[in-house]
Amino acid sequence: MKLTRKMVLSRAKASELHNVRKLNCWGSRLTDISICREMPSLEVITLSVNSVSTLEPVSQCQQLSELYLRRNRITSLTELSYLKGLPRLRVLWLAENPCCGTDPHLYRMTVLRNLPNLQKLDNQAVTEEELSRAVMEGEEVTAPSREGTGNGRPELSYALSAMDTTAETPGDRLSFGDEEEARVDGQLSLKPPAQDRFPSFPQREAASSLKNRDNVLTAILLLLRDLDTEGLEAVHQTVVSRLQALHRQELREDME
Repeated sequence: MKLTRKMVLSRAKASELHNVRKLNCWGSRLTDISICREMPSLEVITLSVNSVSTLEPVSQCQQLSELYLRRNRITSLTELSYLKGLPRLRVLWLAENPCCGTDPHLYRMTVLRNLPNLQKLDNQAVTEEELSRAVMEGEEVTAPSREGTGNGRPELSYALSAMDTTAETPGDRLSFGDEEEARVDGQLSLKPPAQDRFPSFPQREAASSLKNRDNVLTAILLLLRDLDTEGLEAVHQTVVSRLQALHRQELREDME
């Protein structure tokens, strides 16, 4: 799906593209973000949980300071070359993309070697020690060739991991900007489950139900951010009515 002018202006509550400073497009099934070239004032953009495959469009966003790209389809670290010319970029979340590969250390060192001004990478603060090591242990990247590598250097591209990069998990919760980092850092655990434990079917069913509820709740909370006073009042009335109906239902069940 292509990110359009109409979508941008609607989500950013703006009248012109050049006025857009913050944009949240989490989980929008996007594949084409070329319109970002027309947003020179963009400072924060959330593109997590989409199918974006290139970072070239954001290379024109000279004011960009925070870029959230978790769980997309960036296959090669050569795409980092498009971010080198962004002087204000301080926060990058690129985890759960194919380009991360199977060597977390090499991945992090390579990103930091090419983007030494980052202060936070994948929700983890960047240290001076890491930046020093990145100069020696990371790999320099150049602009990707659209007709193959052809430059005598290996393109830093990795095969897709066994993990499904589009399937949603509880880790898909996302708020805007720094709130995304705070919530994921404080609430989620990304450690893989123990291999010797396999939940029974009822347990899996309950976990799935809980995950769906959490996803719905997160989506609702995100949407509330865009409502004005009148909209929030309408939501409040609906919530009150729904709670009253649920209470009446519980009373009937208790009486039975």
